[in-house]
Amino acid sequence: MQTPFLWLVLSGPAAFAMLALAGSRAGRDAGRAAIVVAAFTLACAAAAGAAVALSGDWSTPLLGAVGIGFSLYLDALSAAMFGLVSFIGLIVVRYSRHYLAGDPAQDRFIRQLCLTLAAVLTLIVAGNLFLFAFAWVATSLGLHGLLTFYRDRPAALLAARKKFIASRLGDACLLGAMGCVYAQIGSLDYAAIEAGVAAHLAGGNGDSRLPLAALLLAGAALLKSAQFPLHGWLLEVMETPTPVSALLHAGIINAGGFLVLRFAHLISVDGAALELLALMGGFTALFGSVVMLTQTSIKVALAYSTIAQMGFMMLQCGLGAFSAALLHIVAHSLYKAHAFLSSGSVIDVHRAAWAPTPGGQPHPARIAVALVVVIGLSALIGAQFGATLTAKPGVLALGTVVALGLVQLVANAIDERPSMFVIARTVACACGVAALWFALQWGTESLFADALPATAPLRGWLDVVIVALVVLSFSALSLFQSLLPQQAETPRWQALRVHVANGFYVNAVANRLIQRYWPVRPAATRVSRFNSLVSPGVQS
Repeated sequence: MQTPFLWLVLSGPAAFAMLALAGSRAGRDAGRAAIVVAAFTLACAAAAGAAVALSGDWSTPLLGAVGIGFSLYLDALSAAMFGLVSFIGLIVVRYSRHYLAGDPAQDRFIRQLCLTLAAVLTLIVAGNLFLFAFAWVATSLGLHGLLTFYRDRPAALLAARKKFIASRLGDACLLGAMGCVYAQIGSLDYAAIEAGVAAHLAGGNGDSRLPLAALLLAGAALLKSAQFPLHGWLLEVMETPTPVSALLHAGIINAGGFLVLRFAHLISVDGAALELLALMGGFTALFGSVVMLTQTSIKVALAYSTIAQMGFMMLQCGLGAFSAALLHIVAHSLYKAHAFLSSGSVIDVHRAAWAPTPGGQPHPARIAVALVVVIGLSALIGAQFGATLTAKPGVLALGTVVALGLVQLVANAIDERPSMFVIARTVACACGVAALWFALQWGTESLFADALPATAPLRGWLDVVIVALVVLSFSALSLFQSLLPQQAETPRWQALRVHVANGFYVNAVANRLIQRYWPVRPAATRVSRFNSLVSPGVQS
Protein backbone atom coordinates (compact mmCIF):
# COMPACT_ATOMS: atom_id res chain seq x y z
CA MET A 1 0.00 0.00 0.00
CA GLN A 2 1.54 3.32 -1.06
CA THR A 3 0.79 6.37 1.04
CA PRO A 4 2.24 9.78 1.93
CA PHE A 5 1.92 8.80 5.59
CA LEU A 6 5.37 7.21 5.52
CA TRP A 7 6.92 10.56 4.66
CA LEU A 8 5.62 11.76 8.02
CA VAL A 9 7.34 8.81 9.68
CA LEU A 10 10.57 9.77 7.91
CA SER A 11 10.31 13.32 9.24
CA GLY A 12 11.63 12.08 12.61
CA PRO A 13 14.96 10.79 11.25
CA ALA A 14 15.11 13.78 8.90
CA ALA A 15 14.75 16.18 11.82
CA PHE A 16 17.56 14.38 13.66
CA ALA A 17 19.77 14.67 10.57
CA MET A 18 19.01 18.38 10.08
CA LEU A 19 19.78 19.10 13.72
CA ALA A 20 23.07 17.20 13.45
CA LEU A 21 24.11 19.02 10.26
CA ALA A 22 23.04 22.44 11.49
CA GLY A 23 26.29 22.81 13.44
CA SER A 24 26.62 25.88 15.62
CA ARG A 25 23.53 27.36 13.97
CA ALA A 26 21.45 24.99 16.13
CA GLY A 27 22.29 27.16 19.14
CA ARG A 28 24.32 26.45 22.23
CA ASP A 29 21.64 24.24 23.72
CA ALA A 30 21.34 21.58 21.06
CA GLY A 31 20.28 19.14 23.77
CA ARG A 32 16.93 20.85 24.28
CA ALA A 33 16.21 20.81 20.55
CA ALA A 34 17.25 17.16 20.38
CA ILE A 35 14.78 16.26 23.14
CA VAL A 36 11.97 17.92 21.19
CA VAL A 37 12.95 16.04 18.02
CA ALA A 38 13.21 12.74 19.92
CA ALA A 39 9.76 13.24 21.45
CA PHE A 40 8.33 14.03 18.01
CA THR A 41 9.97 10.91 16.56
CA LEU A 42 8.48 8.77 19.32
CA ALA A 43 5.05 10.20 18.50
CA CYS A 44 5.63 9.30 14.83
CA ALA A 45 6.59 5.79 15.93
CA ALA A 46 3.34 5.44 17.89
CA ALA A 47 1.37 6.59 14.85
CA ALA A 48 3.27 4.15 12.65
CA GLY A 49 2.49 1.26 14.97
CA ALA A 50 -1.20 2.16 15.00
CA ALA A 51 -1.23 2.45 11.20
CA VAL A 52 0.30 -1.00 10.74
CA ALA A 53 -2.09 -2.52 13.27
CA LEU A 54 -5.10 -1.04 11.50
CA SER A 55 -4.12 -1.18 7.83
CA GLY A 56 -1.27 -3.66 7.40
CA ASP A 57 1.99 -2.97 5.57
CA TRP A 58 2.76 0.48 4.13
CA SER A 59 5.24 1.49 1.45
CA THR A 60 6.26 4.41 -0.74
CA PRO A 61 7.06 4.49 -4.45
CA LEU A 62 10.70 4.03 -5.38
CA LEU A 63 12.61 7.19 -6.19
CA GLY A 64 15.05 5.45 -8.48
CA ALA A 65 15.11 2.43 -10.76
CA VAL A 66 15.41 -1.40 -10.57
CA GLY A 67 15.04 -1.34 -6.82
CA ILE A 68 17.99 1.04 -6.34
CA GLY A 69 17.15 4.39 -4.84
CA PHE A 70 15.00 5.76 -2.05
CA SER A 71 11.89 4.02 -0.77
CA LEU A 72 10.34 3.29 2.61
CA TYR A 73 8.66 0.18 3.94
CA LEU A 74 6.74 -0.22 7.17
CA ASP A 75 5.47 -3.53 8.50
CA ALA A 76 5.02 -4.93 12.00
CA LEU A 77 8.76 -5.65 12.37
CA SER A 78 9.94 -2.19 11.34
CA ALA A 79 7.17 -0.50 13.34
CA ALA A 80 8.23 -2.34 16.50
CA MET A 81 11.92 -1.57 15.99
CA PHE A 82 11.19 2.06 15.06
CA GLY A 83 9.26 2.49 18.30
CA LEU A 84 11.95 0.77 20.35
CA VAL A 85 14.82 2.88 18.98
CA SER A 86 12.77 6.08 19.22
CA PHE A 87 11.99 5.40 22.88
CA ILE A 88 15.58 4.57 23.78
CA GLY A 89 16.77 7.56 21.75
CA LEU A 90 14.55 9.92 23.74
CA ILE A 91 15.84 8.53 27.04
CA VAL A 92 19.49 8.68 25.96
CA VAL A 93 19.22 12.21 24.50
CA ARG A 94 17.55 13.50 27.66
CA TYR A 95 20.15 11.77 29.84
CA SER A 96 22.99 13.18 27.72
CA ARG A 97 21.84 16.76 28.18
CA HIS A 98 22.33 16.49 31.93
CA TYR A 99 25.25 14.03 31.91
CA LEU A 100 27.47 16.31 29.80
CA ALA A 101 26.31 19.60 31.31
CA GLY A 102 29.31 21.92 31.43
CA ASP A 103 31.40 19.94 28.96
CA PRO A 104 32.71 22.32 26.26
CA ALA A 105 31.88 19.77 23.58
CA GLN A 106 28.37 18.90 24.73
CA ASP A 107 26.69 20.33 21.64
CA ARG A 108 29.08 18.47 19.36
CA PHE A 109 28.25 15.25 21.18
CA ILE A 110 24.51 15.86 20.89
CA ARG A 111 24.77 16.52 17.17
CA GLN A 112 26.84 13.36 16.63
CA LEU A 113 24.27 11.42 18.65
CA CYS A 114 21.44 12.82 16.52
CA LEU A 115 23.24 11.88 13.30
CA THR A 116 23.66 8.30 14.54
CA LEU A 117 20.00 8.06 15.55
CA ALA A 118 18.94 9.36 12.14
CA ALA A 119 20.98 6.63 10.44
CA VAL A 120 19.60 3.85 12.67
CA LEU A 121 15.99 4.95 12.17
CA THR A 122 16.49 5.18 8.40
CA LEU A 123 17.95 1.66 8.44
CA ILE A 124 14.76 0.39 10.06
CA VAL A 125 12.29 1.91 7.60
CA ALA A 126 14.38 1.43 4.43
CA GLY A 127 12.36 -0.09 1.59
CA ASN A 128 15.18 -1.60 -0.45
CA LEU A 129 18.55 -3.21 0.13
CA PHE A 130 20.45 -0.27 -1.36
CA LEU A 131 19.05 2.24 1.16
CA PHE A 132 19.48 -0.36 3.90
CA ALA A 133 23.18 -0.70 3.08
CA PHE A 134 23.63 3.08 2.90
CA ALA A 135 22.07 3.54 6.36
CA TRP A 136 24.05 0.54 7.66
CA VAL A 137 27.36 2.22 6.74
CA ALA A 138 26.16 5.61 8.01
CA THR A 139 25.25 4.04 11.37
CA SER A 140 28.74 2.60 11.69
CA LEU A 141 30.42 5.90 10.83
CA GLY A 142 28.19 7.80 13.24
CA LEU A 143 29.05 5.37 16.02
CA HIS A 144 32.74 5.78 15.20
CA GLY A 145 32.41 9.50 15.85
CA LEU A 146 30.82 8.81 19.24
CA LEU A 147 33.50 6.27 20.19
CA THR A 148 36.24 8.82 19.45
CA PHE A 149 34.49 11.68 21.26
CA TYR A 150 37.46 11.94 23.65
CA ARG A 151 40.26 11.94 21.13
CA ASP A 152 43.03 12.01 23.72
CA ARG A 153 42.09 8.65 25.29
CA PRO A 154 44.16 5.84 23.77
CA ALA A 155 41.77 3.13 24.99
CA ALA A 156 38.83 4.82 23.24
CA LEU A 157 40.80 5.15 20.00
CA LEU A 158 41.91 1.52 20.22
CA ALA A 159 38.32 0.33 20.64
CA ALA A 160 37.17 2.55 17.78
CA ARG A 161 39.82 1.16 15.45
CA LYS A 162 38.94 -2.44 16.23
CA LYS A 163 35.27 -1.59 15.68
CA PHE A 164 36.18 0.19 12.44
CA ILE A 165 37.93 -2.90 11.06
CA ALA A 166 35.10 -5.26 12.03
CA SER A 167 32.55 -2.86 10.56
CA ARG A 168 34.37 -2.56 7.25
CA LEU A 169 34.47 -6.34 6.97
CA GLY A 170 30.75 -6.40 7.70
CA ASP A 171 30.16 -3.69 5.10
CA ALA A 172 32.04 -5.76 2.53
CA CYS A 173 29.83 -8.77 3.31
CA LEU A 174 26.68 -6.70 2.99
CA LEU A 175 27.78 -5.11 -0.29
CA GLY A 176 28.75 -8.54 -1.61
CA ALA A 177 25.31 -9.86 -0.70
CA MET A 178 23.73 -6.87 -2.41
CA GLY A 179 25.70 -7.62 -5.58
CA CYS A 180 24.62 -11.27 -5.53
CA VAL A 181 20.97 -10.34 -5.05
CA TYR A 182 21.02 -7.79 -7.86
CA ALA A 183 22.80 -10.19 -10.22
CA GLN A 184 20.24 -12.91 -9.51
CA ILE A 185 17.01 -10.94 -9.22
CA GLY A 186 17.73 -7.69 -11.04
CA SER A 187 16.25 -5.54 -8.26
CA LEU A 188 16.99 -4.64 -4.65
CA ASP A 189 13.41 -3.88 -3.66
CA TYR A 190 12.15 -5.93 -0.71
CA ALA A 191 9.09 -7.20 -2.60
CA ALA A 192 11.23 -8.26 -5.55
CA ILE A 193 13.70 -10.03 -3.25
CA GLU A 194 10.91 -11.96 -1.54
CA ALA A 195 9.47 -12.96 -4.93
CA GLY A 196 12.92 -14.05 -6.09
CA VAL A 197 13.39 -16.17 -2.97
CA ALA A 198 10.00 -17.82 -3.54
CA ALA A 199 10.93 -18.57 -7.16
CA HIS A 200 14.26 -20.02 -6.06
CA LEU A 201 12.60 -22.32 -3.53
CA ALA A 202 9.97 -23.40 -6.04
CA GLY A 203 12.33 -23.99 -8.93
CA GLY A 204 15.38 -25.29 -7.09
CA ASN A 205 17.77 -23.37 -9.34
CA GLY A 206 21.23 -24.79 -8.67
CA ASP A 207 22.97 -21.83 -10.34
CA SER A 208 21.35 -19.31 -8.02
CA ARG A 209 23.55 -16.77 -6.22
CA LEU A 210 21.03 -16.48 -3.38
CA PRO A 211 22.74 -19.07 -1.10
CA LEU A 212 25.97 -17.07 -1.34
CA ALA A 213 24.02 -13.91 -0.55
CA ALA A 214 22.55 -15.65 2.50
CA LEU A 215 26.02 -16.60 3.76
CA LEU A 216 27.29 -13.05 3.26
CA LEU A 217 24.31 -11.59 5.10
CA ALA A 218 24.93 -13.99 7.99
CA GLY A 219 28.58 -12.90 8.06
CA ALA A 220 27.58 -9.22 8.10
CA ALA A 221 25.20 -9.85 11.01
CA LEU A 222 27.85 -11.70 13.02
CA LEU A 223 30.44 -8.97 12.46
CA LYS A 224 27.97 -6.27 13.49
CA SER A 225 26.95 -8.12 16.66
CA ALA A 226 30.41 -8.36 18.29
CA GLN A 227 30.63 -12.13 18.01
CA PHE A 228 33.71 -14.12 19.00
CA PRO A 229 36.56 -13.52 18.21
CA LEU A 230 35.91 -9.92 17.05
CA HIS A 231 34.14 -8.95 20.26
CA GLY A 232 36.92 -7.08 22.05
CA TRP A 233 35.98 -3.56 20.91
CA LEU A 234 32.71 -3.77 22.83
CA LEU A 235 34.61 -4.17 26.10
CA GLU A 236 36.57 -0.95 25.68
CA VAL A 237 33.85 1.55 24.78
CA MET A 238 33.68 2.52 28.46
CA GLU A 239 36.12 5.32 27.68
CA THR A 240 33.25 7.05 25.91
CA PRO A 241 30.44 8.89 27.75
CA THR A 242 27.88 6.61 29.42
CA PRO A 243 25.06 7.59 26.99
CA VAL A 244 27.13 6.10 24.15
CA SER A 245 27.35 2.79 25.99
CA ALA A 246 23.60 2.82 26.62
CA LEU A 247 22.75 3.59 23.00
CA LEU A 248 25.28 1.09 21.67
CA HIS A 249 24.36 -1.83 23.92
CA ALA A 250 20.62 -1.18 23.80
CA GLY A 251 20.18 -0.13 20.18
CA ILE A 252 22.97 -0.13 17.62
CA ILE A 253 24.37 -3.54 18.54
CA ASN A 254 20.96 -5.00 17.59
CA ALA A 255 21.45 -3.98 13.95
CA GLY A 256 22.92 -7.40 13.17
CA GLY A 257 19.86 -9.13 14.60
CA PHE A 258 17.56 -6.78 12.71
CA LEU A 259 19.40 -7.57 9.47
CA VAL A 260 18.75 -11.28 9.96
CA LEU A 261 15.08 -10.67 10.78
CA ARG A 262 14.59 -8.26 7.88
CA PHE A 263 16.05 -10.74 5.38
CA ALA A 264 15.03 -13.92 7.20
CA HIS A 265 13.35 -15.37 4.10
CA LEU A 266 16.54 -14.87 2.08
CA ILE A 267 18.91 -16.21 4.75
CA SER A 268 16.68 -19.25 5.23
CA VAL A 269 17.32 -20.45 1.67
CA ASP A 270 20.75 -21.73 2.74
CA GLY A 271 21.03 -24.14 5.64
CA ALA A 272 24.77 -23.38 5.92
CA ALA A 273 24.02 -19.73 6.74
CA LEU A 274 21.64 -20.73 9.50
CA GLU A 275 24.07 -23.26 10.94
CA LEU A 276 26.82 -20.62 10.89
CA LEU A 277 24.61 -18.29 12.91
CA ALA A 278 23.70 -21.04 15.37
CA LEU A 279 27.25 -22.31 15.94
CA MET A 280 28.94 -18.92 16.21
CA GLY A 281 26.12 -17.51 18.28
CA GLY A 282 25.99 -20.46 20.65
CA PHE A 283 29.74 -20.42 21.27
CA THR A 284 29.77 -16.65 21.80
CA ALA A 285 26.86 -16.90 24.26
CA LEU A 286 28.72 -19.51 26.31
CA PHE A 287 32.01 -17.61 26.14
CA GLY A 288 30.46 -14.31 27.22
CA SER A 289 28.48 -15.93 30.04
CA VAL A 290 31.54 -17.69 31.51
CA VAL A 291 33.80 -14.64 31.38
CA MET A 292 31.08 -12.37 32.77
CA LEU A 293 31.06 -14.36 36.04
CA THR A 294 34.65 -13.34 36.82
CA GLN A 295 34.41 -9.58 36.20
CA THR A 296 34.71 -7.08 39.04
CA SER A 297 33.82 -4.00 36.97
CA ILE A 298 30.06 -3.58 36.56
CA LYS A 299 30.36 -2.03 33.10
CA VAL A 300 32.74 -4.69 31.80
CA ALA A 301 30.39 -7.35 33.18
CA LEU A 302 27.52 -5.65 31.35
CA ALA A 303 29.61 -5.61 28.16
CA TYR A 304 30.23 -9.36 28.39
CA SER A 305 26.53 -9.77 29.11
CA THR A 306 25.75 -7.95 25.85
CA ILE A 307 28.19 -10.19 23.96
CA ALA A 308 26.47 -13.26 25.39
CA GLN A 309 22.99 -11.89 24.64
CA MET A 310 23.93 -11.13 21.04
CA GLY A 311 25.19 -14.71 20.83
CA PHE A 312 21.83 -15.97 22.08
CA MET A 313 20.10 -13.84 19.47
CA MET A 314 22.21 -15.28 16.65
CA LEU A 315 21.59 -18.77 18.04
CA GLN A 316 17.84 -18.20 17.98
CA CYS A 317 17.98 -16.98 14.39
CA GLY A 318 20.18 -19.91 13.38
CA LEU A 319 17.66 -22.37 14.81
CA GLY A 320 14.84 -20.60 12.98
CA ALA A 321 13.21 -19.02 16.04
CA PHE A 322 12.92 -15.56 14.46
CA SER A 323 10.02 -14.36 16.58
CA ALA A 324 11.88 -15.38 19.74
CA ALA A 325 14.87 -13.36 18.51
CA LEU A 326 12.66 -10.29 18.07
CA LEU A 327 11.30 -10.70 21.58
CA HIS A 328 14.89 -11.00 22.78
CA ILE A 329 15.87 -7.76 21.01
CA VAL A 330 13.08 -5.77 22.67
CA ALA A 331 13.63 -7.19 26.16
CA HIS A 332 17.41 -6.91 26.03
CA SER A 333 17.33 -3.34 24.71
CA LEU A 334 15.11 -2.06 27.49
CA TYR A 335 17.00 -3.92 30.19
CA LYS A 336 20.47 -2.95 28.99
CA ALA A 337 19.65 0.75 28.53
CA HIS A 338 18.42 0.87 32.11
CA ALA A 339 21.41 -1.13 33.36
CA PHE A 340 23.98 1.25 31.85
CA LEU A 341 22.22 4.47 32.76
CA SER A 342 21.78 3.28 36.36
CA SER A 343 25.18 1.59 36.71
CA GLY A 344 26.39 4.33 39.04
CA SER A 345 23.96 3.21 41.74
CA VAL A 346 24.84 -0.49 41.57
CA ILE A 347 26.50 -0.46 45.02
CA ASP A 348 23.36 0.91 46.67
CA VAL A 349 21.21 -1.63 44.85
CA HIS A 350 23.51 -4.47 45.91
CA ARG A 351 23.43 -3.41 49.54
CA ALA A 352 19.65 -3.05 49.51
CA ALA A 353 19.23 -6.52 48.00
CA TRP A 354 21.55 -8.26 50.49
CA ALA A 355 20.00 -11.04 52.54
CA PRO A 356 21.60 -13.48 55.01
CA THR A 357 22.20 -16.98 53.71
CA PRO A 358 20.80 -19.98 55.62
CA GLY A 359 24.32 -21.35 56.11
CA GLY A 360 25.96 -24.51 54.92
CA GLN A 361 27.65 -25.26 51.62
CA PRO A 362 25.71 -26.13 48.46
CA HIS A 363 25.85 -29.82 47.68
CA PRO A 364 26.38 -30.96 44.07
CA ALA A 365 23.56 -33.49 44.39
CA ARG A 366 21.12 -30.75 45.37
CA ILE A 367 22.15 -28.66 42.37
CA ALA A 368 21.81 -31.70 40.09
CA VAL A 369 18.28 -32.34 41.36
CA ALA A 370 17.38 -28.70 40.77
CA LEU A 371 18.77 -28.90 37.23
CA VAL A 372 16.70 -31.98 36.42
CA VAL A 373 13.56 -30.38 37.87
CA VAL A 374 14.01 -27.11 35.97
CA ILE A 375 14.82 -28.77 32.63
CA GLY A 376 11.87 -31.16 33.02
CA LEU A 377 9.46 -28.34 33.87
CA SER A 378 10.71 -26.31 30.92
CA ALA A 379 10.16 -29.21 28.51
CA LEU A 380 6.66 -29.94 29.85
CA ILE A 381 5.50 -26.33 29.80
CA GLY A 382 7.10 -25.69 26.42
CA ALA A 383 5.19 -28.62 24.97
CA GLN A 384 1.91 -26.95 25.99
CA PHE A 385 2.82 -24.05 23.69
CA GLY A 386 4.00 -26.31 20.85
CA ALA A 387 7.71 -25.81 21.65
CA THR A 388 8.98 -29.36 21.27
CA LEU A 389 12.33 -30.57 19.99
CA THR A 390 10.91 -31.54 16.61
CA ALA A 391 8.51 -28.60 16.12
CA LYS A 392 10.41 -25.63 17.58
CA PRO A 393 13.93 -26.61 18.68
CA GLY A 394 15.14 -23.00 18.91
CA VAL A 395 12.30 -21.93 21.19
CA LEU A 396 12.74 -24.99 23.40
CA ALA A 397 16.50 -24.47 23.73
CA LEU A 398 16.25 -20.80 24.68
CA GLY A 399 13.29 -21.39 26.97
CA THR A 400 15.33 -23.99 28.82
CA VAL A 401 18.25 -21.56 29.17
CA VAL A 402 15.90 -18.94 30.63
CA ALA A 403 14.54 -21.52 33.07
CA LEU A 404 18.07 -22.48 34.12
CA GLY A 405 18.31 -19.08 35.75
CA LEU A 406 15.97 -20.48 38.42
CA VAL A 407 18.27 -23.34 39.40
CA GLN A 408 19.61 -21.47 42.42
CA LEU A 409 16.09 -20.67 43.58
CA VAL A 410 15.01 -24.30 43.39
CA ALA A 411 18.24 -25.52 44.97
CA ASN A 412 17.82 -23.19 47.95
CA ALA A 413 14.28 -24.48 48.45
CA ILE A 414 15.58 -28.04 48.97
CA ASP A 415 18.47 -27.11 51.22
CA GLU A 416 19.42 -28.57 54.60
CA ARG A 417 16.06 -27.65 56.15
CA PRO A 418 13.50 -28.43 53.43
CA SER A 419 9.87 -27.32 53.78
CA MET A 420 7.12 -28.67 51.55
CA PHE A 421 5.45 -25.26 51.52
CA VAL A 422 8.66 -23.55 50.38
CA ILE A 423 9.37 -26.24 47.79
CA ALA A 424 5.83 -26.07 46.37
CA ARG A 425 5.94 -22.26 46.23
CA THR A 426 9.34 -22.28 44.52
CA VAL A 427 8.32 -24.88 41.94
CA ALA A 428 5.16 -22.89 41.25
CA CYS A 429 7.28 -19.77 40.74
CA ALA A 430 9.56 -21.63 38.33
CA CYS A 431 6.55 -22.91 36.40
CA GLY A 432 5.14 -19.39 36.23
CA VAL A 433 8.35 -17.92 34.84
CA ALA A 434 8.69 -20.66 32.22
CA ALA A 435 5.03 -20.36 31.23
CA LEU A 436 5.34 -16.58 30.95
CA TRP A 437 8.35 -16.84 28.64
CA PHE A 438 6.75 -19.42 26.35
CA ALA A 439 3.51 -17.44 26.33
CA LEU A 440 5.33 -14.23 25.36
CA GLN A 441 7.14 -16.06 22.59
CA TRP A 442 3.89 -17.57 21.32
CA GLY A 443 2.25 -14.14 21.40
CA THR A 444 5.16 -12.55 19.52
CA GLU A 445 5.04 -15.27 16.88
CA SER A 446 1.31 -14.71 16.38
CA LEU A 447 1.61 -10.91 16.32
CA PHE A 448 4.43 -10.85 13.76
CA ALA A 449 3.30 -13.81 11.66
CA ASP A 450 3.05 -11.66 8.52
CA ALA A 451 6.48 -10.04 8.95
CA LEU A 452 8.62 -13.02 9.98
CA PRO A 453 8.88 -16.62 8.79
CA ALA A 454 7.22 -19.24 10.94
CA THR A 455 9.46 -20.88 13.53
CA ALA A 456 11.44 -23.58 11.76
CA PRO A 457 11.03 -27.25 12.73
CA LEU A 458 13.93 -29.62 13.32
CA ARG A 459 16.07 -29.70 10.15
CA GLY A 460 18.43 -32.57 10.91
CA TRP A 461 20.90 -34.14 13.30
CA LEU A 462 23.04 -31.01 13.53
CA ASP A 463 20.13 -29.10 15.08
CA VAL A 464 19.76 -31.87 17.66
CA VAL A 465 23.47 -31.61 18.49
CA ILE A 466 23.28 -27.82 18.81
CA VAL A 467 20.24 -27.92 21.11
CA ALA A 468 21.83 -30.64 23.25
CA LEU A 469 25.09 -28.71 23.51
CA VAL A 470 23.24 -25.53 24.49
CA VAL A 471 21.27 -27.22 27.26
CA LEU A 472 24.21 -29.26 28.57
CA SER A 473 26.73 -26.41 28.48
CA PHE A 474 24.49 -23.97 30.32
CA SER A 475 23.50 -26.65 32.80
CA ALA A 476 27.21 -27.14 33.47
CA LEU A 477 27.58 -23.37 33.80
CA SER A 478 24.80 -23.29 36.41
CA LEU A 479 26.50 -26.08 38.32
CA PHE A 480 29.85 -24.28 38.06
CA GLN A 481 28.34 -21.04 39.34
CA SER A 482 26.81 -22.85 42.31
CA LEU A 483 30.06 -24.52 43.32
CA LEU A 484 32.20 -21.44 42.69
CA PRO A 485 32.13 -20.11 46.29
CA GLN A 486 33.63 -23.36 47.59
CA GLN A 487 36.52 -23.19 45.12
CA ALA A 488 37.23 -19.48 45.31
CA GLU A 489 40.22 -19.84 47.62
CA THR A 490 41.88 -22.85 46.00
CA PRO A 491 45.13 -22.16 44.10
CA ARG A 492 43.92 -24.00 40.99
CA TRP A 493 40.79 -21.90 40.71
CA GLN A 494 42.63 -18.67 41.43
CA ALA A 495 45.02 -19.42 38.58
CA LEU A 496 42.16 -20.34 36.25
CA ARG A 497 40.21 -17.26 37.24
CA VAL A 498 42.97 -15.00 35.95
CA HIS A 499 42.76 -16.57 32.50
CA VAL A 500 38.96 -16.49 32.43
CA ALA A 501 38.76 -12.88 33.67
CA ASN A 502 41.05 -11.84 30.81
CA GLY A 503 38.79 -13.52 28.28
CA PHE A 504 41.48 -16.11 27.54
CA TYR A 505 43.53 -13.20 26.11
CA VAL A 506 41.69 -13.09 22.80
CA ASN A 507 41.23 -9.34 23.08
CA ALA A 508 44.87 -8.89 24.15
CA VAL A 509 46.01 -10.54 20.92
CA ALA A 510 43.72 -8.23 18.94
CA ASN A 511 45.17 -5.19 20.75
CA ARG A 512 48.71 -6.26 19.90
CA LEU A 513 47.84 -6.65 16.24
CA ILE A 514 46.21 -3.22 16.14
CA GLN A 515 49.17 -1.60 17.88
CA ARG A 516 51.53 -3.24 15.44
CA TYR A 517 49.76 -2.32 12.20
CA TRP A 518 47.68 0.72 13.23
CA PRO A 519 49.30 2.08 16.40
CA VAL A 520 47.51 4.44 18.75
CA ARG A 521 49.79 7.26 19.85
CA PRO A 522 49.95 8.23 23.54
CA ALA A 523 47.58 10.87 24.77
CA ALA A 524 48.62 14.46 24.16
CA THR A 525 48.60 17.25 26.73
CA ARG A 526 45.45 18.69 28.24
CA VAL A 527 45.87 21.73 26.01
CA SER A 528 45.51 19.58 22.90
CA ARG A 529 42.37 18.03 24.35
CA PHE A 530 40.92 21.48 24.98
CA ASN A 531 41.75 22.53 21.43
CA SER A 532 40.09 19.42 20.03
CA LEU A 533 36.96 20.14 22.05
CA VAL A 534 36.79 23.78 21.00
CA SER A 535 37.61 22.99 17.34
CA PRO A 536 35.93 19.68 16.44
CA GLY A 537 37.74 19.53 13.12
CA VAL A 538 41.16 19.26 14.78
CA GLN A 539 42.32 15.67 15.11
CA SER A 540 44.74 14.67 17.85
